[in-house]
Amino acid sequence: MGKELKLITGNANIEFAKEVSEYLHTPLVDTLVSRFSDGEIRVQIKENVRGADVFVIQPLTPPINDHIMELLLILDALKRSSTHRITAVIPYFAYARQDRKDRPRVPISAKLMADIIQKAGADRVLTVDLHSAQIQGFFDCPVDNLYALPVILDYLKNKNLEDIVVASPDAGGVERARLLANKLGAGLAIIYKRRPEPNVVETLDVIGDVEGKNVIIIDDMIDTAGTITSAADMLKDKGAKSVIAVCTHPVFSGPAVERLKNSQIEEVVVTNTIPVKGKEFEKLTVLSIAPLVAEAIRRINLESSVSSLFV
Repeated sequence: MGKELKLITGNANIEFAKEVSEYLHTPLVDTLVSRFSDGEIRVQIKENVRGADVFVIQPLTPPINDHIMELLLILDALKRSSTHRITAVIPYFAYARQDRKDRPRVPISAKLMADIIQKAGADRVLTVDLHSAQIQGFFDCPVDNLYALPVILDYLKNKNLEDIVVASPDAGGVERARLLANKLGAGLAIIYKRRPEPNVVETLDVIGDVEGKNVIIIDDMIDTAGTITSAADMLKDKGAKSVIAVCTHPVFSGPAVERLKNSQIEEVVVTNTIPVKGKEFEKLTVLSIAPLVAEAIRRINLESSVSSLFV
């Protein structure tokens, strides 16, 4: 038996937290997360959590900096409340793309995030599809990086597509695309691109045969959708029969929704790590990974294997 399990959430994705709560048959702890009139965030845990194994569910969704502060203040409140252990459950980890010093005089923001989350009180972290797996090394505490691939794979298999090619929108995502391609028994393609500045992409060519194929583009996130829509255009130019876009994190910032609606992509498949309320469109399919995250929480609480979820 593990320690008493407690679930807490901020305001980032309450519906997701409720799904996790229902799966685990564990109610969310009554927690006040509000604002003072000047905008300062106020947090109060209204139940006893002494000696408990507490999981704080807070994806770092827009408005990102507000939700980061909510997470930090909740962690600090718990640290001062004699809990047994605090796990920060961060399905979407913001600032993950800033994971290295790629030009002079820039911060390594992902490392800073890791430092402040631990300093605030997190004893371990549970996240989903980090932008780069190496970010786990920025933490000095245990990190469980879950993969949404099993949920996405089940959905794609049920579509019974034939002549499939899985495409990576860049060289960095080749391993992710290869794993999906192997599971589907599909071919593999790579879109070679150059990014002259953030959120600006120049697509150059496709490596691999996509003519007459049903192509699935897979990425960890869709932000402004510039990469994914320009990739779809190139794939169609190369003779692709259809294009489906798949990602874990639907950031959907700026012109993303309009770009996707007007693109040659037939379907956009995402998970619910980030709420898409107000950004829905006809092509969009949202898959829930709340059961996967809930099962990982249960296993951490019981001190059993999390990695066996993906064997």
